[in-house]
Amino acid sequence: MKFTARQIADFIGGKVEGNEQASVHTFAKIEEGQEGAITFLSNPKYTQYIYDTKATIVLVNEDLELEHPVSCTLIRVKNAYECVAKLMQMYAQSLPKKTGVDPLAFVSPSAQIGKDVYIGPFTYVGEGVKIGDGTRIYPNVTIYDGSQIGKNVTIHAGAVIGADGFGFAPNTEGYEKIPQLGIVIIEDDVEIGANTCVDRSTMGQTIIHQGVKLDNLIQVAHNCEIGENTVMSAQVGMAGSTKIGAWCMVGGQAGFSGHIHVADRTMVGAQCGVIGNTKGDGETLIGSPAVNPKMYFKARALDAKLPDMYRQIAQLQREIDALKEIVQIERL
Repeated sequence: MKFTARQIADFIGGKVEGNEQASVHTFAKIEEGQEGAITFLSNPKYTQYIYDTKATIVLVNEDLELEHPVSCTLIRVKNAYECVAKLMQMYAQSLPKKTGVDPLAFVSPSAQIGKDVYIGPFTYVGEGVKIGDGTRIYPNVTIYDGSQIGKNVTIHAGAVIGADGFGFAPNTEGYEKIPQLGIVIIEDDVEIGANTCVDRSTMGQTIIHQGVKLDNLIQVAHNCEIGENTVMSAQVGMAGSTKIGAWCMVGGQAGFSGHIHVADRTMVGAQCGVIGNTKGDGETLIGSPAVNPKMYFKARALDAKLPDMYRQIAQLQREIDALKEIVQIERL
């Protein structure tokens, strides 16, 4: 399927500079662009590639100023990154989609499956599971009994939904397992990455609200709740009963202590360790334990001075000890 620069510009509200009839049929990175491909430039670090790219069409921001002529056709838009994402979504929607249950999958007779659902091979869907319309479940996913999954959800390969939460009570002989009697609820339009685990609750529900996007290898523990449209990068870990608000952004390998509340629109940096409730909407946190960036960078600026400060303190201690000896001698 081919699209011209004019058609693309009309769709995304852009302005063409160059050949309006230039056509493309695929996408490419700007540094790997080939004839017939459309690409984009939004990060200034990649500006150098626009002068040599072989891509036919390049989406650029309205304010981009070029130092040299380019051979490609440009489409200027307010936000090139958002527009290429919109085009890729349109392209993906035009591709044929699989539906139905693969013969190699197991679906419990008591499960309720909506319309236009795809369930890939070697997937297990347990008793009483509910899956909404248009949901796509890729190979080797395991969905435990009682889980509820909404409409237009995507669950990638190897994910586990509804396994027991990590609940054990110590006793004189070791640890006694606490039964995990709750369920997992995943609302509409959620995407869950490969090998991510969402544990069932001890009682009640573990809830992933509408529009949440989870990357690969994330651990969501029992009784956690993730608010609408929150996004998390890979290897995030949430301890039990953590409540994260709506529209939060969480960097890779961040960790959350249990039984804490994270406010709406909180930005959590990569490898951040959040051990307590956050202060309010829109807060940014980095470091472990998590602090605001201003405090974090002040502390890091002092790190380089610590060896000198240690030597100075040691020298002061020696001088104080010497003065103490003098005072004791004079007293005698």
